[in-house]
Amino acid sequence: MSNIILESRSLTRRFGGLVAVNDVSFAVHEHEIFGLIGPNGAGKTTLFNLITGLISPSDGKLVYKGTEISQKKPHDIASLGIARTFQNIRLFGELSALENVIIGRHLHTKSGIFTGVFGIPPAPKEEIESKQKALELLELVGLQERAHESAKNFPYGDQRRLEIARALALEPEILLLDEPAAGMNPNEKQQLSDFIRQIRNTFNLTIILIEHHVPLVMGLCSRIAVLNFGQLIALDKPDIVRNNPAVIEAYLGNE
Repeated sequence: MSNIILESRSLTRRFGGLVAVNDVSFAVHEHEIFGLIGPNGAGKTTLFNLITGLISPSDGKLVYKGTEISQKKPHDIASLGIARTFQNIRLFGELSALENVIIGRHLHTKSGIFTGVFGIPPAPKEEIESKQKALELLELVGLQERAHESAKNFPYGDQRRLEIARALALEPEILLLDEPAAGMNPNEKQQLSDFIRQIRNTFNLTIILIEHHVPLVMGLCSRIAVLNFGQLIALDKPDIVRNNPAVIEAYLGNE
C-alpha cells in the first residue's frame, strides 16, 4: 500500500452532551479512493468538517502528510492541499460556471484587491491563466459549452460537476466529496463513478467520499470506513465490510 497522506488519531468532537465523533482512528493512503458510510446522523459530515477546519476537535488529532492540522483554519487547510464539496451544493448561483471555477483558484493568485482593480501587473496575466485553467476544468467535467451560463440554471447533476470543478481549481492533493451521487438516477451514478476514477487518475488525487448509495461505494472504493452514532464500527475492503454483522445491523440491512 502507498504512503499515508491523512490520519485521524482518536478524533472526538462533542457538541454539549452530544458526541458526534467518538474516538475515531483511521489512515488514508495516497491515491486511494476511500469511502465513508453510515446511517444519517452517524457523524460523517462532522468528520469532513473536522478535516477541513470548519470545526475543531474536542480531543484527538488530524495529521496531514506528517503535520498536525487539528487547529488550523479552513483557508490554511485548503492551501495545504485539501478541498471539498458539500452535501448541499454551495455554488454562486448568479455567477457563470466559468466565474465559479475561477473563484476556486483564489489560493493560486498573488494579485491583491488593488492590483486587480487598477489593472496593475501581474493581475492581467493571472486573470488569463486562471481563465484558461478554469476552461480546462469545465471541459473535463463536460460543461465547457455552458461556461458563460449562470450556475443557478444548471440541472442538479451538472451543478454537482461544477462544484467538483471548482474544488479541483484549488489543485488539491485530497478531494473530499460529500454525497456526490445524491439526487442522481442510476445512469448518472454510473457516470459519476467513472468520472471520480478519471479525476483521481488525471490529477493524481486521494479521494474520500461520503455516500449513501451503497453499490457505488462498494464498486468504487478500495476501503470503506463505517460510522454509527459517531463510532467507527468497521474499516476494511468492500467485500469484508459488506459481510460485517455490525454493519449489516446498523446500516446495510436497511438498504
